[in-house]
Amino acid sequence: MTSASATMAPTMTTAPGNNTTGASSTTMASSTTMAPNTTVATTAPPIVPNTTVETLQTTISRARCGTEQLCAGEPSSCDPSTDGSCFFLAAKRQNGQNFEFALAGESDGYLAATLSTDSALGGNDTTYVCAISNGVVQFFGALLNDGKLVRQELNVNSVKGRVTGRKIQCTFTATVPISRARTTRFTLGISTGTFDSTSGNLGPPQTQLRSNAVNLANPSATVTNEVSTTSNSTTSSPNTTTNHGYYIPAITDTSSADLCCCAESDHAMRKLNPP
Repeated sequence: MTSASATMAPTMTTAPGNNTTGASSTTMASSTTMAPNTTVATTAPPIVPNTTVETLQTTISRARCGTEQLCAGEPSSCDPSTDGSCFFLAAKRQNGQNFEFALAGESDGYLAATLSTDSALGGNDTTYVCAISNGVVQFFGALLNDGKLVRQELNVNSVKGRVTGRKIQCTFTATVPISRARTTRFTLGISTGTFDSTSGNLGPPQTQLRSNAVNLANPSATVTNEVSTTSNSTTSSPNTTTNHGYYIPAITDTSSADLCCCAESDHAMRKLNPP
């Protein structure tokens, strides 16, 4: 039996000026340049929802922060494996838009982590809620909108949790939202609130951390808590009080001072008269 002979297609050479010769030396006509520290989301199947909570056997810590997982904390040095009160969120990429999360903090009701695709929290943003229910963790998916949490099924599974007094720790895997730019940059939020285990109602969230926009897939990204930065940015000069634009010096000796009060343009103003 004589086998059929195979004839290969001739080498294809393009017109002069084109750097393409055959299939093995194809040069794209244009290239796409991404912004620095931006990771493009690759395609991966979304996680199948299953929010059954198993007992978390290990303690969450910041041991792999900066090398294997991105970490956000208030204070920034927060280590949930030690004593003390602090808030902590860690994220580690599995593939595509799928990430492993670890959330820890103190609350009498619930502890929540929010991901926003813009610079603000509260525009129907994806939120993961770990609540105390009869001494154990109960998990909810929710959307944060205008200061309210509305329960919503999210692509989350592998949920584990533990409660020690007021300390809540939980881990889970989730498919994060896809932004318009198809990147993994988010503003992160950690919040606490009340939880009614009978009705299942979630109280208004109290923000403990709101980060700058960070790349979840970059473990070494710098995370800043803009809540604490804002609250600590305003300082007052000593012995100075401001009242409707008037400067009022502090009175340290009233033994020889005579105080009077006068009005100008409907504003009260104090004046110190020398003896």
